[in-house]
Parts: sequence; structure tokens; C-alpha cells
Amino acid sequence: MRDKFNAINQLVNDSLNGSVSRREVMKRGALLGLSASAIGAIGTINGRRAFAQDATPASSTEVGRWITKPANLRTDLTGQKITVVLGASGTGTNFTKALVSKFQEWTGIQTTLVEGPESATDRLTIAYLPVLSAGDSSIDAMMIDVIWPGIMAQHALDLTQVAKDNGGQYFDRIVQNNTVDGKLVGVPWYTDAGLLYYRKDLLAKYNVANPPTTWKELEDAAKTIMDGEKATLSDFYGFVFQAAAYEGLTCDAIEWQISQGGGNVVETDGTVSLNNDAAKAAFTRAKGWIGSIAPAGVVNYKEEDSRGVWQAGNAAFMRNWPYAYSLGQAADSPIKDKFDVTLLPQGEGEGAQHADCLGGWQMMASKYSKNPDAATEFVKFATSKEVQKAQAIEMSELPTIASVYDDPDVLAANPYYASLKPIFQGGAVPRPSTVTGEYYNDVSTAYFTAVNQILTGGQSADDAIGQAESDIKDIMSQKG
Repeated sequence: MRDKFNAINQLVNDSLNGSVSRREVMKRGALLGLSASAIGAIGTINGRRAFAQDATPASSTEVGRWITKPANLRTDLTGQKITVVLGASGTGTNFTKALVSKFQEWTGIQTTLVEGPESATDRLTIAYLPVLSAGDSSIDAMMIDVIWPGIMAQHALDLTQVAKDNGGQYFDRIVQNNTVDGKLVGVPWYTDAGLLYYRKDLLAKYNVANPPTTWKELEDAAKTIMDGEKATLSDFYGFVFQAAAYEGLTCDAIEWQISQGGGNVVETDGTVSLNNDAAKAAFTRAKGWIGSIAPAGVVNYKEEDSRGVWQAGNAAFMRNWPYAYSLGQAADSPIKDKFDVTLLPQGEGEGAQHADCLGGWQMMASKYSKNPDAATEFVKFATSKEVQKAQAIEMSELPTIASVYDDPDVLAANPYYASLKPIFQGGAVPRPSTVTGEYYNDVSTAYFTAVNQILTGGQSADDAIGQAESDIKDIMSQKG
């Protein structure tokens, strides 16, 4: 019911602008059938916009010009109506509007675009779950985070056939992540993965033949370059990454753990695989970087803190997401044309592998949609090779279809994409979100808190990991 969707939207906006009391939020939320947690979230959010008003998509003569019509679009659904929730208001808004406008033009499906909250947490807990948990048909298709398939599976249509209709060429690791009990919850739309950034000029200057492929090689190269550069740059470091106690550390720590053969925290069968020698060795090694090849303050770094040091020219290596590449290549960047990216290093010994943590977004269709064929047709269109090519060229979004990385037009716009394809084909690893489902945030918090304690010296690896294992087992026992 679109009326209910709009009523929730109005309630959120009234709460944000302070025009209703908390009591009124509770009263109206109850009448709308929202859960207590959703009502509480609406009542306490401050300064965040949950939903944009319905926007009428409008194409532009410039934005969206690379979007071409897929050959297999259905044209027999003319007049059906759907609502889709896509990105937050921002730099991608015009492209999204053009995307929806072209879909509407080519299929005849009347499509209302709604901008979702910028905060992923608000998007999930306020925009999606209250509506879906009520079995409401207000949202037909939506973008979902790579860590949500386990949470969203009960509300999703199976999109296995949609992926097949698009050629089935999506990166296998992402498809596996998005599959719950044999159901494809979301079709991969655009992706992300942790990368190792390295200074090409400094490797050449200090006779480091190749970018490091193991953590030991990274440590040696980082120390060699740092020792040399500190003679003139006192604030220069060998390696920067994300080590604050937040979700970003979960990503970094999983990369360290899996690359050393230490398991994936929670395996696909629900087994907790954390308290082992390989995992402890990985975290102990990372602790050794603090105050040596990495600044002591890295234990408080998030993505932009790391990028700030790196892009100022004060680090030899950086772990970060692909977004930092184009920023580093900006005309005023001190490191423009001086760096490249590669797979993150692997550990040594049995089970060692490259492990680059997956990020990104998927397209899902609600099983409560009154027009499921139209909803799945939008998912098919948005995740098609044609749209992914346009997104890559105009928005620098990383495709989830391997062949798009070989497209000459895509490579002309983003030459560094040639370095990324192998990462998604073999090096990318998911967080344990599908198996943990609605308990993922609790598991992740226990995990990154323990690792941060190790890195800061608050606890030994034995104590911190032992406690985290116990906590995660308790969390998983609630899942049944």
C-alpha cells in the first residue's frame, strides 16, 4: 500500500524536523503497524533524512547518455506500476533518474523513484524492515548492501532466473554471498573490495622489484621505503589502513585472518572459526605494525584518515577501497600518476591465500510486490551488462560482470579497472553476513572490538579472541 509508505515517510520527516513529540511518534508508528525497534529508531534519529519525496525521473541529454537498451527487455508489462528505492540524494542522483526514466520509456512500466537514506543502518532499520516486516507492498525493488542477504532473504523473490536472463556472468563470490538456502536474494549490481595501494615511484626509487604478494614482503618493503623517506619527511610511514573499532576493522581483520588460513570467523555451516593459531598469528602480526611501519594513531583510523595520509604523499602502502583511486588521480593530488593497486598480500603456510573483503550493492525484488514481473524486470535492467557499462563510465561504479572490465570504453574512462578484475575473480572474500543473518551486526561488533583490543594492547590475542569466540557462540546460539 503506497499510502502506508508515504505515511511512514511523513512520520520520519516530522520526527526529523521536530514537529511531533516522541509520544506522537509512538502513537502514529503503532497505528502504522511498525515494530517497537523501528518506532524507537524513528524517535531518536537526529539530522538524518530517511526518505526523499517521490521524484519524477527525468532524463538528461548528458547524464545517462551511455545507457543503452538491453535486447531482452519485456514490453508486455505496459501500465504496471512499481516503486524502487535506490541511492541517497547526491552526485549520483541525476544518473539514477536517467536510469529510471529510460526503463520507463522502454518498458512502459510506470516507475516511481525514491531516494533511500545515506546511512546504511537507517536504510535497513527504518526504510526497509518496517515496511517489509509488515508484508507491505509499498516497495517493489530496492538496492541492498552486500552484508544483508541473510537478513532480507525472507522478504525477497528468488532472482536466480533474472541472473540467468542476463547471461549469468556475475562474479561467483558475490553470487555465493547473495544466495541463501538456494535462493538468489539479490542480483549483483556494483561491487567493491579491499585493495593494496602502492607507490610505483618509491618502489623504483628503493629498488623494490614488484609490489608485495605476502605480508612479509610488505613489511620489508614498507620498512625500507619508510627508513629512506623519513630522512626528509618525518611524518612518512610505510603502511596505513583502518584499525578503529568499527565495521571497517572487521573488513581489514577478515582479510588478515583469511589470508593466513585462519577461517572466516563463522563458517557457512555456522561453526565459529576464530580461536585458532593462524588467526591469532595474523592479529599479532598486525599489532606489530602499530608504531613501526604504521603510525600509532592508526588504531583510530577509518577510510578517510588513511586516505588523507596516503594522498598527502606520506605513506608507501595503503589498504583501502577502490573509491580512493580516482581521488588520488585528481589534478591537484600530490601522488597523481605515482601509484597503482593490486591484490592484498597473503600470509604464509597452509591455507594462505589472497583475501580482499567484498563490499558493494545488490538489487532485490520484494515478494510482497503486487507487480512482481515488473519488479524483477527492473532488477534485470538495472543489473544488465548495458547498465553496468554505463555506470562504470559515468559513475566509476565497479561492475559485477567480468566482461565489462574488458570493454574498451570502460577502460578508456577507468584504466585502473584492468588491475581489479583478478581481484573479484579470485581474491575477494565475503564477510560472514549470510550465515549470521540478522545477528551479523552483533557478531561483527564482538569481532572488531576484540581485534581493536589486540591492536591497542588492551588485551592479549589469547584473551581477546577467547572472549570474542565465547561471545559469538552465544550470539549464534540465539539463531538456532
